[in-house]
Amino acid sequence: MGEGYREIKKCTGLEGEDFGYIKYPRAEPPFPGSDYITGVKFDRVRYHCGEGDMWPVTWAEDGCLYGAAGDNKGVPMNFWKISSSGAFGARTDSLDFGKLTNTGDWTLDVQNPEPVKYREYALDKSAEGIKPAGLLDIGGKLFMSVEIHNYGDCPRFNRQKNLHGWIVTSDDCGKTWNTDATPPDFFTGKLSSCHFLQFGRGYRGARDGYVYAYFPYDEDGCSYWENGDGLLLGRVLKEKILQREEWEFYAGGDDNACWDKSEDKAVPVFQYYKMTGENHVSYNPGIGRYIMGNYGFVDEELLPRPVHQMKWPQSHISQLTLYESEHPWGPWKLFYRDDNWGTYGDYQPSFPTKWMSGDGRLMCMVSSGSWDDYNFVVQKMAVMCREDRSFPLGARYFEFLDI
Repeated sequence: MGEGYREIKKCTGLEGEDFGYIKYPRAEPPFPGSDYITGVKFDRVRYHCGEGDMWPVTWAEDGCLYGAAGDNKGVPMNFWKISSSGAFGARTDSLDFGKLTNTGDWTLDVQNPEPVKYREYALDKSAEGIKPAGLLDIGGKLFMSVEIHNYGDCPRFNRQKNLHGWIVTSDDCGKTWNTDATPPDFFTGKLSSCHFLQFGRGYRGARDGYVYAYFPYDEDGCSYWENGDGLLLGRVLKEKILQREEWEFYAGGDDNACWDKSEDKAVPVFQYYKMTGENHVSYNPGIGRYIMGNYGFVDEELLPRPVHQMKWPQSHISQLTLYESEHPWGPWKLFYRDDNWGTYGDYQPSFPTKWMSGDGRLMCMVSSGSWDDYNFVVQKMAVMCREDRSFPLGARYFEFLDI
């Protein structure tokens, strides 16, 4: 790991523990700035509901959002329905961005408290849990990629390690699951964590007949939940999503991408050394761009330091970077950066396609974090594009509570 990086940065825990870690390069995203998204404004208000973290979200055929969460209710993973409502509980199929507050505009209900009993599927003796990775609705059928993990085995740069993953399915909005839809070793090694690219309701508006998915990888050939090295991109015809031999991987090219069935020939579509997370990507049709949120954990000097390197709350700082691209494979351009994101280091940002305005200038960022943010966190975001003279009208209340 980190060939050429041998210096250990001294770090002592509250109880005198040696938490020293490899000193990797400072977290400076190696991407050009966006020349299309020229401004970003976040709502001062963040909405909290539900329990747990991770929260991959998809817009289903029935008009609802669905999401999966980890580490709550006494089990490692559960599945939720996210229903939108307007005045007096009337159901709506969009979010009213023109309001001062969106309090009460959605509700979360548990569909299945434990969709997968991970001990029945763990193939590695070091396994310590299961987490939801990606989630996708295709015409009313749910596909959820899950990952078996441990909490790290490298004391000098300790990250949550993904051991293997597979896809489970549901035909009844997540109430019951076929946990044997694919074998538990469907994805292994650097492909252990699968994150589906999001399009419209029930997968409408997809760019073609394929399902696309991102896989966080590391230079050591493994997959980690935090502070990895980059992302690989796979795709498969949507009718063959459960057939491993039909998957192929991005192998280079710009407008005319090349694909290969061998994962060994896959090349990264995103690289941010020791600062790449388990990222989610959504297509925003209003602005014609793919939107990616990336997170990585850092120390006080902005050096990469995994959140699992120390005990909470000793390690708690994360960096948020947001990117846009015209293609799922990039090139990616940076349009926002926050070096001290959230309350105690937030993570896994995503942008549900249901919660985007028609012109694409208003979106909602979903994330979670530690302590106060260990739940379903929603924050509205406005962007200004190069042809715009100002932020959209819906952003007028974002600074209402500034003092």
